[in-house]
Amino acid sequence: MVFEEAPLKGIWIITPHVIEDKRGYFMESFLKDELVKRTGPVDFIQENESMSRFGVTRGLHFQKEPYAQSKFIRVAEGEIFDVVVDIRENSPTRGRHFCITLSSVSKKQLFIPGGFAHGFCVLSPRAIVQYKTDVRYNPGAEGIFRFDSPGLGIPWPLSSREMILSDKDRNAPPFQF
Repeated sequence: MVFEEAPLKGIWIITPHVIEDKRGYFMESFLKDELVKRTGPVDFIQENESMSRFGVTRGLHFQKEPYAQSKFIRVAEGEIFDVVVDIRENSPTRGRHFCITLSSVSKKQLFIPGGFAHGFCVLSPRAIVQYKTDVRYNPGAEGIFRFDSPGLGIPWPLSSREMILSDKDRNAPPFQF
């Protein structure tokens, strides 16, 4: 596996070593000891999967303290435009975002520590996204910011007309600096 730290400290792009032949491929998709060398202690306790079609945009979601979650994200099928926003109160990069395209072809994965909002939009006809979390989801601690919050400047690759949003995401409040 190759680990590359993103421009926002604490976020890691992970590219697994893929062995391919005429039968298909094999890869180690997660190595806890290699991740922990870079991130410090993390213990994933929940794994989630979503399936979405082209244009579905989810986020920007997060869990409020003390339920902030670290996430390990991979795309099992399709392609997404993935966005992370630093929402940590005293962070020098608060309000800055990091974007990356993740796909089942590139097999790149993303580690996001707690204290970041996360969202994505689907660029392929269908996408299956799998992610691990180190804290169990708590509905009462759910936080959300509008995907197109003024001042964030996220370069979404789809227009708002092409995006399919839940009512919750469409009516979310903007990010406050």
